[in-house]
Amino acid sequence: MTALPSEPFGQLPDGRAATLFTLENDRLRVRITDFGGRMVSIEAPDRDGHRDHVLLGFADVAAYADYGGSFGCLLGRYANRIAGAAFTLDGHTFPLSKNSGDLTLHGGALGFNRVFWTVASATDATLVLTHVSPDGDQGFPGEVTVQATYRLDADSLSLTLEARTTKPTVINLSAHPYFNLGGPTRGDVLGHEVTIAAKAFLPTDAAQLPFGEIRPVAGTPFDFRTPALLGARIRQPDPQLYHGLGYDHCFVLGTDGPAIRVHDPVSGRVLEIHTDQPGIQVYTGNKLTGTFAGHGGVVYRQSAGLALEPQDFPDAPHHGNFPSTTLRPGEVYRRMIRYRFGTA
Repeated sequence: MTALPSEPFGQLPDGRAATLFTLENDRLRVRITDFGGRMVSIEAPDRDGHRDHVLLGFADVAAYADYGGSFGCLLGRYANRIAGAAFTLDGHTFPLSKNSGDLTLHGGALGFNRVFWTVASATDATLVLTHVSPDGDQGFPGEVTVQATYRLDADSLSLTLEARTTKPTVINLSAHPYFNLGGPTRGDVLGHEVTIAAKAFLPTDAAQLPFGEIRPVAGTPFDFRTPALLGARIRQPDPQLYHGLGYDHCFVLGTDGPAIRVHDPVSGRVLEIHTDQPGIQVYTGNKLTGTFAGHGGVVYRQSAGLALEPQDFPDAPHHGNFPSTTLRPGEVYRRMIRYRFGTA
């Protein structure tokens, strides 16, 4: 077996050091750090074979700790939002960490994005990361053991997420990469052409919480069943676009083909995401403020990247009509996400 190349990735203020791992073949170069299990960079070729960054990211771990938020990270214990920072399971109510007003967002104030993952294996184009979340972590019940396996194979990076628990709990694992297929100097993603295999989406209230409706996309700015430019619809006068300042919604996925296909007409780069998750959160970087710079010294302003997060439905513990996110002892949670890069 061949060990993955690795190098120091800086330190946090408390002195903890991060490591950066490189997975590379003749098409793709992917770099991942153990801090937050983050995808730091992905370099993919354009139609002329020129390889460039297609992922927003930063130069060292200190930047991620200071302002990196969810950039590229693994999300847990619960991706997206939980209303009221609490949920009830088997007759017991569990108060959770509040970190977004009265909500729990992406697992709470100390979610999986802010912990160091243990490197279980780093060989043969595969990086296996593990994390043990103790009983009561951010308010969630049960000791949960999580494994995230990144594997580079030809034109694809796959991510397999697995979890087990010692007590009944809820779980929703995902990743939060921001893509810009045009490269770091393109500016924004509004010229990207998007196709989503979704006949419905989850509308939200003003706090961006779903209120239980599964709404057909037909006749709305959320209909991407045929290719459409993001910028063609993002400024339409739709209340749902007001709530998120753009797209920040979960699309209800079908079963055939890629969940989403993104094409940058200028570079020719194409990204397809295949997954067995029931939904995908599509977020157009609406709250990026231009107050920090990433790869290539480029300042990340609104819509600088497109975050694509295959996941279970947000706030599912409060909506009986959503697929269950309950995990019980003896069960194995397992989800797959595959990022496939090409050109057209």
